[in-house]
Amino acid sequence: MTNQEIFELMTRFDQSGITTFKLTTKDCTLELGKGAAVLPAAPAGVAAPAAAAPAPVPAAQPEGPCITAPLVGTFYAASAPDAAPFVQVGDKVKKGQTVCLMEAMKMMNEVHAPCDCTIEAILQEDGALVSFGDPLIRYREG
Repeated sequence: MTNQEIFELMTRFDQSGITTFKLTTKDCTLELGKGAAVLPAAPAGVAAPAAAAPAPVPAAQPEGPCITAPLVGTFYAASAPDAAPFVQVGDKVKKGQTVCLMEAMKMMNEVHAPCDCTIEAILQEDGALVSFGDPLIRYREG
């Protein structure tokens, strides 16, 4: 099972109404759960577990509007490894123009420009695994 397949399962699980999920294959076991975590009671004479570490600080968000990942998958800046990228920094693109590809579950999905704009930054590396909502490309309208 690839990381991409695991992330897709996690996304679908999160969006579903079920609260627990377990998948076992010959290579691995994946267990997912929603809601408050319930820790088993500690046996008598054993100290309770220490408090959980603080949540990590989220990465700084890029300044300005961004095209974000519409799904969990792999980001591709070009249609093939030897092809030119769809867009480069400084390019002016039209609304609906393809700016990158996202691959999920062996299916390619085009990501389009939301408006007429100028590309200011490509925020992901080609072949990077991204999550739903991750910023991909920063742009300036107009």
